[in-house]
Amino acid sequence: MNRSVNKFPATLLLADGTVFHGTSIGKIGSTTGEICFNTGMTGYQEIFTDPSYTGQILLQTNVHIGNYGVNHLEQESDTIKIAGLVCKNFNVPYSRKQADQSVQEYFALNNIVGITDVDTREIVRHVRSKGAMNAIISSEGKSIEELTAQLAAVPSMEGLELSSTVSTKDTYYLGDPNAEKRVAVLDLGVKQNILRCIEERGAYLAIYNCNATFEEMMAFKPTGFMISNGPGDPAVMPYAVDTVKKIVDANIPLFGICLGHQMLAESQGLKTYKMFNGHRGLNHPVKNLITGKCEITSQNHGFGVKMDETLDHPTVELTHINLNDNTVEGIRIKNKKAFSVQYHPEAAPGPEDSRYLFDDFMALMK
Repeated sequence: MNRSVNKFPATLLLADGTVFHGTSIGKIGSTTGEICFNTGMTGYQEIFTDPSYTGQILLQTNVHIGNYGVNHLEQESDTIKIAGLVCKNFNVPYSRKQADQSVQEYFALNNIVGITDVDTREIVRHVRSKGAMNAIISSEGKSIEELTAQLAAVPSMEGLELSSTVSTKDTYYLGDPNAEKRVAVLDLGVKQNILRCIEERGAYLAIYNCNATFEEMMAFKPTGFMISNGPGDPAVMPYAVDTVKKIVDANIPLFGICLGHQMLAESQGLKTYKMFNGHRGLNHPVKNLITGKCEITSQNHGFGVKMDETLDHPTVELTHINLNDNTVEGIRIKNKKAFSVQYHPEAAPGPEDSRYLFDDFMALMK
């Protein structure tokens, strides 16, 4: 195990001109993306490999990153999806017997650039005050003027379609082919633990590319559809919105998660918007308005569904609400077998308060 790392000066430059100086981690180089922060205290590997983080520089608010290494069984996709990492303390030595390697080795092998030894509290306070913005990390000794010019060329997350960059290229299958329940998954950037939560409940899954048509998926003879999480702006994905609308009109059971939730909303004419900061962490309180119970949820999204339009919609019912900021966290379509949530009920990482939603989906397919 490599217990040390060659340290080089690194710079984090935000789009508003704010500069932070620290130490390099991972690969020596430069990387750009929208900076966002996650408040989770564990599960960093699942976060690194979550396709929903595509195009984003991740700031971890937990002080220590790397202390338990990485394990190949804990990936949510086949590669690291974050554009870069910002953290306070970066641990190369790790203390878990099940780990395969250090995060430093993991990052170097996957060409991930990062920065450590910075005041993450100050950066979070700044982003919370000024809103989400693009950023660049560099450990190549470039001047601020050079970094500013490079950062200026990075497009805003608003208006970016990214699901097609992370979705499966070929259809693949999971579970028992003889299972009674057959779930077609529209892969917009799906996490593997979402698939596991469905498979372990006795379903056979077919996972399709994000551009798959309703007719193509119907050839699988599904008893239900899962519309997955994923990255990018939901307002620029008419191909998926059209597919989801056809599923709803056919009244086949449908469950949407995160971006899938936004696709269900858009299919009913509801508009989405870019949030000031978004929700990313493992401790977001959500109230189920149907049962009256509250749950602690795992979240990762920078876009939301407009509350006023949801409340005024004649065929959409608000089912879940965020108790921190009263944003839309769940909907269902009246007189249809379709529902969705903005958060992540598979909760990997995170609390498992919300896994009942997978049971609700299975019951809907009976």
